[in-house]
Amino acid sequence: MDVQIRKLDSTHDGFQQQLHALLAFEAATDDAIESAVAKILLDVKARGDAAVLEYTNRFDRVSAESMAAFDLSQGDLQAALDGLPEAQRAALQTAAGRIRVFHERQKQELNGFTYTEADGTVLGQRVTPLDRVGIYVPGGKAAYPSSVLMNAIPAKVAGVKDIVMVVPTPDGVRNQMVLAAAAIAGVTRVITIGGAQAVGALAYGTETIPAVDKIVGPGNAYVAAAKRRVFGTVGIDMIAGPSEILVLCDGTTDPDWVAMDLFSQAEHDELAQAILLCPDAGYIAQVEASIHKLLPTMPRRETITTSLTDRGALVKVRDMAEACAIANDIAAEHLEISAEDPQQWADQIRHAGALFLGRFSSESLGDYCCGPNHVLPTSRTARFSSPLGVYDFQKRSSIIQVSEAGAQTLGKVAAELAYGEGLQAHARSAELRIKQQP
Repeated sequence: MDVQIRKLDSTHDGFQQQLHALLAFEAATDDAIESAVAKILLDVKARGDAAVLEYTNRFDRVSAESMAAFDLSQGDLQAALDGLPEAQRAALQTAAGRIRVFHERQKQELNGFTYTEADGTVLGQRVTPLDRVGIYVPGGKAAYPSSVLMNAIPAKVAGVKDIVMVVPTPDGVRNQMVLAAAAIAGVTRVITIGGAQAVGALAYGTETIPAVDKIVGPGNAYVAAAKRRVFGTVGIDMIAGPSEILVLCDGTTDPDWVAMDLFSQAEHDELAQAILLCPDAGYIAQVEASIHKLLPTMPRRETITTSLTDRGALVKVRDMAEACAIANDIAAEHLEISAEDPQQWADQIRHAGALFLGRFSSESLGDYCCGPNHVLPTSRTARFSSPLGVYDFQKRSSIIQVSEAGAQTLGKVAAELAYGEGLQAHARSAELRIKQQP
C-alpha cells in the first residue's frame, strides 16, 4: 500500500477551494450512536450503579458483581507506580514535574483582583476552583498516561480538591502506566469504567460515583456524544476532532525530520491530518522522498498511509509570509515553524492551538513533556478556543461592594435604565437607597 499524498500549489486556480475541501471535517452524527447513548444516559440517571455495572460488564467483557470491583484505592495506584521499570517511572515523573511548573506559572496570571473607586465602592473579581472534576481517559486500543498528566495536573494546580478519573479496562486488563500517572498527578479516585455509562455516572452521580462539576478528556464517538448530551448538567472541555499538524518550513530542516513530524500525527488515526507548507519546490520533493523511504519502517504504516492519502498535503507557497496567511486560515491544532528565524514568522500567526518554534521543537515533545498542555483545539476551533489549562478548572465571581456615596450616583443611572426597560422594581430598588433631599 503506497502513500499517494496530494500536492497543491497556492498559485494555481482553485487553490482555496482545494484547501478548504481538504480541511473539511464534519463530525457526522451517527443516529445509531446517538440513540444508544441517549438510552444509556437515561438508564444511568434512573438506575445508577446497577445500570453502570450492567453496561460495563457487557461492553468491557467483564463479570463484576458490584461496583466495588472497579473502585481502585490509592494503594493500587501507588503499587502501579512502584512496579514500573525505573526508566518509565522517571520519565513520567519528569514529564509531570514540567507540566506542573508550567501550569503553576499559568495560575499566577489568573489571580483575582479588586479596586476601590474614589467614593469607596469596591469592585473586583474572585477566582475559585471547581469542587470536583471528572477525567475521562481512553482505554482499549491504546493507553494514554500522558493524557492523565495533562488533564489532572492543571486541575490539581487550580485547587480542585476531588479529581475522579474513569478509564475503561476491556477484559479487565489494567494499564499500569495509566494508574501510575494517576498516582503522580494526584488523582483522588480511579474507577475502571468507560463509555457513555461512565460519562453519565460522572454527570448525574450514582450510589458509588459522585456527580462532578465538569468532565474533561477525550474518548470515542460514544463518549463524545455523551459529553454533548450532559453539557449543561456539567461543564465539558471540548469535543475534539482528529489530530492535526501543520508544518511551515523554509527548506532548511532535514527532510527526514519533517517527514517524521508529519507521521507523528498521521499515526494517530486514519482521519488525522498532516500538511506541509513550503516555498521551495525542490525541498518539497525531498520531503516526499523521505516519506516514501521512511514509511516502510513505521509499525503503524497502514494508518499513516491512509491518513496522508486521504487528508494530507504538500503545499507549494509563494513565500513564508503567504505560508503564515494560509496557516491562519487553517488554524491548526499543532503548528510547527521549522525555519532559520522562526520568531519572525510566529509574529504573523494569530490562530493555532500550539506553536512549535525552530527545527528542534518537534510536536512529539509537546505531546509528552515540554510542559504546556497537549489538549488543544482542533478542526479550526483554534480561531476561538484555547488549550486546556488551569483556567478550565476555575470560575470567576464578580465582587460588588457599593458604598453609600456610590449608591447615590449609581442608583440614578440604574433607575433610568431600568425604567427604560420597563422593570419598575429594579428602578425602585435602586432609588430606595438614594438619600432624599430635605
